[in-house]
Parts: sequence; C-alpha cells; structure tokens
Amino acid sequence: MTSTRHDRATPNLPSRSFDVTETFYSAFGFERAFRDEGWLILVRGGLQLEFFPAPDLDPASSSFMCCLRVANVDELYDAIRRSGVAEATVGAPRLHPVRMQDWGLRAGFLIDPDGTQLTLIEQRD
Repeated sequence: MTSTRHDRATPNLPSRSFDVTETFYSAFGFERAFRDEGWLILVRGGLQLEFFPAPDLDPASSSFMCCLRVANVDELYDAIRRSGVAEATVGAPRLHPVRMQDWGLRAGFLIDPDGTQLTLIEQRD
C-alpha cells in the first residue's frame, strides 16, 4: 500500500464554545484555519485540531482524547504553561508534566477546557 506525504489524520474534538476553544489554543500558538457555525480548524505548525459544537458536553465526564507527536515536547509544554495553564491533578484546563512514560517515550498531558485529554508526545525519528 502506497501513501503520500500529504496523507494525514486529524482529531475531531468537542467544543462547548468555539470562542473559548479558539482563545484557549491561540494562547499557545494555534491559529484559525477555518471557522463557521459547525466546524473550527486550528493549526500550529504541522499540528491540526478540528472541533465540532458540543454545547451540552460535561467536561468532567468527557472521554475524548488525542495525541500530539512533536519534535520538541518541552517547547510545546512550556508554551502551554506560559499561557497560564497550571499543573494540577483535577479540573480543566490543566497540565501534567512531561516525563518518561512506562511505555518508553517522554510525554505530558493537557486537559483542555472541555475535558479533552491531549497527550503531548516527544516524537522519535
């Protein structure tokens, strides 16, 4: 099976408010690529996140998640931290520090305002 360098998958994540979502992610470098009343696309370098409206979502019971694999996980983590997201064990948004995981890669975790868990993984070549 042949793939091209343009093949990719993008996570589709819930947003209770596109305004809140865009403001949150833009604080650490994501920019709007598209927005209408039913869809929001945010990009940061080669990362792309797509959001759909979910006004009734309960962040505390959300099971949405995705992985962001980046060359410099510390840079991304630091950018999120500088935007004001605190390290914590409960609540949303929050950060969990980057560390070596039992599964062999360095990773941290971001829980966004809607309760989505984004695993921030250091990409190995």
